[in-house]
Amino acid sequence: MAINKKFKVSTPMPPLPDLLGGTELSLFDQTNNDINLFNLVDDELIRLGGSELNYYKFSIGEDYDGVYLETRSKVISTEPIKVYGHYNPTLLEESLSEFGIELQNDQIFIFNKSYIEQKIRRSPEAGDIIKPAFQNQKYEIYQVQEDSFELYGVYHMACSAKLLRDTEETHDTSLLDRSDNLGGYINLDE
Repeated sequence: MAINKKFKVSTPMPPLPDLLGGTELSLFDQTNNDINLFNLVDDELIRLGGSELNYYKFSIGEDYDGVYLETRSKVISTEPIKVYGHYNPTLLEESLSEFGIELQNDQIFIFNKSYIEQKIRRSPEAGDIIKPAFQNQKYEIYQVQEDSFELYGVYHMACSAKLLRDTEETHDTSLLDRSDNLGGYINLDE
């Protein structure tokens, strides 16, 4: 048996503003000071709902090769900067191809642009390293894209990163201490 109830409002609704023109709280008006509201809300959502990440900045050394777009001795900061961002953690995927077993675990890290630039004091760059706080894996950024919602005034930085397979010992060892051109060990005492 269906019950038919009708709800009535006892207070009259105030007159609505004209919808054709802009109002004082119009969030689509780029000259309005409240346009930054969406950016602040987005920043807070990423910090509350995102993951804690350790961010290691990469600095270009003197031996930067313009042809290969890399440095031979990669200088990475030793102290991480704690930042917050969104990403989807995945398991390591090992696929077998004609070249052997390959690790394919690329990640996309999303940051609020104004937040990440304020925290690391520059934009994210290719070569920076990100280590999630609850994983024992490091990712090296290879591409940075700006994702924007210009109508709302929200800007994201989407950082594509690949799994970094180096260890801490590899970064501290110079190439001369390891081997010579033929594959044998160099006698450093001579």
